[in-house]
Amino acid sequence: MTGLETIPKRRDFVLVSTHGRRYAMPGLVLQIRDRGDDAGARLGITASKKIGNAVARNRAKRRLRAVAGEYLACHGKPGHDYVLIARYNTNDLEWSALADSLNIALNKVHNTAASDQTATSAKNHRKTDDQKDHSA
Repeated sequence: MTGLETIPKRRDFVLVSTHGRRYAMPGLVLQIRDRGDDAGARLGITASKKIGNAVARNRAKRRLRAVAGEYLACHGKPGHDYVLIARYNTNDLEWSALADSLNIALNKVHNTAASDQTATSAKNHRKTDDQKDHSA
């Protein structure tokens, strides 16, 4: 898992959950939050008891860690926190299906974030233009 730090504190997981974007796919849920700094991407992985016993949870986390190492090391954006949540079928999916799920989720989340930033930028630009028109 090169290029990725781990999310060390529960507080950071909660921030991603409450203030981040979320995308559910078969096998995993991806949550992402822009921290607003230039530090490297960070990864957190979680699996609740719904997944099964400790052996099943650890296997799910290992699979998510491995697929994240492949995709987030290349496609993860600096200054972002990524949380992968195991789902009930994480252990049952084929590797290619799990990898495709993460890839699709990453594309959806990053494209949504980019379009929201563009819309916010355009909205702020329109406000500035409107303010100029009223002051003239």
